[in-house]
Amino acid sequence: MATRKSRNALMVGVAGLVAAALVAAFWPQPTEVDLGAVKRGAMRLTVDEEARTQVRDPYVVSTPIAGHLLRIDLQPGDRVEQGQTIVARMLPTNPAALDIRTREQARAAIDSAKAALRVAEADLKRSLADRDLAQTALERTRKLFAQGNVSQAALEQSESAMLTAQAVVDTARAAISMRVADLNNAEANLISFDNIGQARSASEAIDLPSPITGVVLRVIQESETILPAGAPVVEIGDTATDLEIVVELLSSDAVRVAVGDPVEIDNWGGEGVLKGVVERIDPFGFTKFSALGVEEQRVNAVIRFADPPEVRAGLGHGFRVEARIVVWQSEDILIAPSSALFRHEGGWAVFVVRDGRAVLTPVDAGRNNGFEVQILNGLDAGDAVVLYPSATLVDGTRIAPRSAG
Repeated sequence: MATRKSRNALMVGVAGLVAAALVAAFWPQPTEVDLGAVKRGAMRLTVDEEARTQVRDPYVVSTPIAGHLLRIDLQPGDRVEQGQTIVARMLPTNPAALDIRTREQARAAIDSAKAALRVAEADLKRSLADRDLAQTALERTRKLFAQGNVSQAALEQSESAMLTAQAVVDTARAAISMRVADLNNAEANLISFDNIGQARSASEAIDLPSPITGVVLRVIQESETILPAGAPVVEIGDTATDLEIVVELLSSDAVRVAVGDPVEIDNWGGEGVLKGVVERIDPFGFTKFSALGVEEQRVNAVIRFADPPEVRAGLGHGFRVEARIVVWQSEDILIAPSSALFRHEGGWAVFVVRDGRAVLTPVDAGRNNGFEVQILNGLDAGDAVVLYPSATLVDGTRIAPRSAG
């Protein structure tokens, strides 16, 4: 009888253990989640883009006339002084080569001009003879008039003849000057490459001084060559005090940026982060294709350096930098991780940890920078929220922090 009671007790104990094991096996386990904290602190919104430096007012030295540019010895980076450094020198354009017909026409024009000059010289000799004759006649008439042998009218007629003869002499001399000029013009038409050495020695080279004090940015035309008037030769700028940054913003980001916004300039190659200020935003955009072939509307924004030139020593024209424009910031607001928020009934909500359970809590969200979000209402500092909540997580679910392992 005692044995039977012991056996029954053993069976009841085994059954209890089995039941307890089954209950433990099928009892709902808490869902492991990642947790984040709601806190008060500083937050800001930034627009991050790659940018490039440029000289605000570069100067391009161009040829003032068409001519022969001599070889330029300057190199990019060389220092130049305003009005002192000669950046380029040039000679007037060489005369064009003449073909056979043009050459013969020019020679015929020279012969014609020489013949016309001889005619003018002969006319001068004749007019001089007529004037001498008129002068002699006038002197004779004056003597006779003094003796009373000729009338006043005869004297006046001799004086008029003398004046007319003198005018003819002056006209002949002017004609000679005209014929000499015609001859010089005809001879100038014969100047060609055969006379290039004489032409160069007769004219001095034109010096092109630097318009500003700075450095040579580019030597556009280094070799000796023939250039028309207005051809660019050298580009000069002041990279020390006249450097700025141009950033191509997406048009959707450009509307958020305002003149005067602070800028952090990073990854420029030197130590530390440089400071800048948005100085101008262009009022027009342009189309640009991204590296993936996506068509984008971009807007240029100009950033002015706020640090002294000594801090950014080494930066030059066309260097790559990264600009971080601060479009909004606050020093003391309630902040939650952005990954904790999800859409719920047309608004935003989070799961707050309360007594080991996830409690669905609607919130009013403000600004979001992709990492943190401003909480306007619904949470308090120190609340723990679930990060990256899954679709299976519902209100009241038992949760446990995910173990590091």
